[in-house]
Amino acid sequence: MIRAGIIGCGDVARRAYIPDIQELADRITVVAAFDTVADRAGDIVGMFPGATAYTSIEEFLDHEGGGAIDLVFNLTPAPLHWQITAQVLEARYHVYSEKPIASTVEEASELVRIAEHRGRELICAPATMVTGRFRWMKQFLDDGELGRTIAIKAHIGNMGPAAWGEYFGDPRVFYQQGVGPLIDTGVYMLHVMTGLLGPAKRIQAVGGIAIPERGTTIPRLQGEKIEVTTPDLFSINVDFGGETYGHLYSSFAIPQSKAPYFELYGEQGAISVDRVPWFHGNGPSDLFLLDRPLAGWRMVLPDPIRTNSILGSGILHAIQHLEDGEPLVMTAAHATHVLEIMNAAHESAQTGEAIDVETTL
Repeated sequence: MIRAGIIGCGDVARRAYIPDIQELADRITVVAAFDTVADRAGDIVGMFPGATAYTSIEEFLDHEGGGAIDLVFNLTPAPLHWQITAQVLEARYHVYSEKPIASTVEEASELVRIAEHRGRELICAPATMVTGRFRWMKQFLDDGELGRTIAIKAHIGNMGPAAWGEYFGDPRVFYQQGVGPLIDTGVYMLHVMTGLLGPAKRIQAVGGIAIPERGTTIPRLQGEKIEVTTPDLFSINVDFGGETYGHLYSSFAIPQSKAPYFELYGEQGAISVDRVPWFHGNGPSDLFLLDRPLAGWRMVLPDPIRTNSILGSGILHAIQHLEDGEPLVMTAAHATHVLEIMNAAHESAQTGEAIDVETTL
């Protein structure tokens, strides 16, 4: 049984991680939670008998004298990830960090150094590559069923958290420097691209602030305006080398779309993932094979894993890695590589130049 600690008890904890942890209650439980807002931490621990709420991170890290937590989930806002993860690793806890791993490659490399020095695991979201769907897809490609993969096209756009009517956190941070659509949602598709095609070699992007001020459909913030200070639209070309390419359209300025969220093209066929079920880890993919053109597209369901959500898939993978010895897929190296891609996209959009990528997987 994994004894988990939660740092950051906001919207993503309450509406995503806690329900997924409860779904896996025979393998993981929450024993401690920290938030600067006492009521938030209290709400979390109220769901787990015997758990303790903290508003001091030092007291949280010394829960029951230290060592009584097996894995700490860092669910704080993105700009805080490096600082919090470093502190938790130094306290000799395994860490599961929400994306991104840090703000810069240098910060991410420092976290890897601390984890290695302390002998701790650093598990990094997002968990797209350990879902049922993308486990199947990677094996399908590795088996050569589509021949050589030529390209991936991904499209993930909406209006962002300001349009999430049930969101109870502060949506403003998502439109400020350090976050934006690429770091919040585009990152999922970049992990898939690199997870399936390998490390990127070069990035070229355009992007900017399409809607500099916006309203919100969140009832408690009705009438308030949000100033957008980071690009809310990106179009990114990725060169993987070997005449293999990717394209990602990532935006918080898209009211609605019918575009597939993901399509992969190989020499012998294609795979498509519709926008509606993309967040269902065990959801379907549509497959087209060139040697069966009359069959058209056919739906393929993967061998399901125990949980259906992407976030839950990551929690399950962390449990299976720490307790069952499953090889770690959600590595800091992968997260660092994707972070460099995202930062390169910002740089390319500003300078108009293609940016070489130095990290690998």
